[in-house]
Amino acid sequence: MQALLKPIDAILDRITMYRLVLYVLTILIVVAIIEALFGVLSYSPWAILLSTALAVATCYVVNAIGARLVNAATSVESVYVTAFILALILPPATIGSQSDALLIVAASAIAMASKYLLAPFKKHVFNPAAIGVYLTGLLLGGYASWWVAGNLALLPVVLLGGLAIAHKIRRFDLVLTFCVVATGTIILTTSLPFTDALSLAVVHTSLLFFAFVMLTEPLTTPPQRSMRLIYAVIVGVLFAPALHIGGIYSSPELALLIGNIFVFVVSPKGRHVLTLVRQEATSATTKDFVFSSDRPFTFQAGQFLEWTLPHEHPDARGTRRFFTIASSPTESEIRLGVKFYEKPSSFKRALAKLEKGGRIFATALGGEFVLPKDLNEKLVFIAGGIGITPFRSHLRSILDRREKRDITIFYSNRTPVDIAYQSILDEAKEQIGIKVVHVIAEGALEGMRSGFVSAEVIQEEVSDFKDHTFYISGPQGMVKALKGALLKAGVARRHIHTDYFIGLA
Repeated sequence: MQALLKPIDAILDRITMYRLVLYVLTILIVVAIIEALFGVLSYSPWAILLSTALAVATCYVVNAIGARLVNAATSVESVYVTAFILALILPPATIGSQSDALLIVAASAIAMASKYLLAPFKKHVFNPAAIGVYLTGLLLGGYASWWVAGNLALLPVVLLGGLAIAHKIRRFDLVLTFCVVATGTIILTTSLPFTDALSLAVVHTSLLFFAFVMLTEPLTTPPQRSMRLIYAVIVGVLFAPALHIGGIYSSPELALLIGNIFVFVVSPKGRHVLTLVRQEATSATTKDFVFSSDRPFTFQAGQFLEWTLPHEHPDARGTRRFFTIASSPTESEIRLGVKFYEKPSSFKRALAKLEKGGRIFATALGGEFVLPKDLNEKLVFIAGGIGITPFRSHLRSILDRREKRDITIFYSNRTPVDIAYQSILDEAKEQIGIKVVHVIAEGALEGMRSGFVSAEVIQEEVSDFKDHTFYISGPQGMVKALKGALLKAGVARRHIHTDYFIGLA
């Protein structure tokens, strides 16, 4: 399986999650138009084209107005994603039908306006497409048909594209939990035989498209795994169309909106505007970007943020990234640690050019790569390259809080000059006695190990390794390989925590 996924991961690592969703939606629309041309779909290809054009134009204009009014950063990707979703779930606008066109325009306008009008603490509360469709239904009496999801001809594209999205963002737990609960609820609330009810739920409803594309939207998804599963259960239970209170019947969009309210209550609030204070070189190939925040910032060591840096001519990876916070909660400034490669992405080029006083936007705080509360638990940190950033956060926090922990850290790099945060590693060795093992692929110096981190290297350096809890951060291939090796060596799965960083550009 890993051999099969390796080339897929190589492609997906070069694409941001938002751009991947956009590509999947674009392919769905193109395939739908082609199938409509050949009579496979019952809709007119021109109606699909018209609906898409109306949704894109309305979303673009309303988004531009909203961003200007509140002086907010804009994302063209989010405009197209929302517009394409609406075009795929609302009934295609029949040529000459004013009511069809009005439904799409109204839903698109409400969807984009909600990003600015329904955003307390500068945080999205509702999935834009869901709130646009639901409020338009209440106001105009027109509802989503979810034609993309109930169509067997498009099911393979929905399934393959959805699996790519879930694999990219590692949300199979969310998707699977929702699908099981929603399917079960539909089966229990319908009078159809079991096989017919199962077919109805999986094939003839919006289940798969909804789960892969809309439920996983990151800004309205809880950052903690436990909360994500509760979120999936809530939406799954409410997903069944037979459920109702009086004359109010459930629908996919209403189920998602109720789930969004739960997410807003349990998730960190708000967007932070970060202002660059300085840049610091941390190795020959890495830099720290040190920011001040516009308001108090609470997080745990090892967590990540989504960082947005608007810039001209963004490449395929877009203007947004997920990066671990390199600073500690004990520090007043926020650090972003970045590795620069020979051909960096447009995001990193723009970041490198950011001058003192320049701004970047941070939101979607999340991640569970945090240390156990028990200070007596023995720990092993394994970092690959820039995967050292969460451990910089952990070590600074431990030092500032004067905690005593048993820690061995394996730090893998290509050459010695790639080693980052050497000063804090030395301080941690001196102050709390951590053991640092540098594993260098090329040109290892005295006191360093040559080659790569492996289960054998770990066993040689940590004799009682099975009694330790492992934290692994680095390139996806390294993390997967080491996790598998540790499991094979007898380390309990619950004692292995991983933190991927995706992409090399």
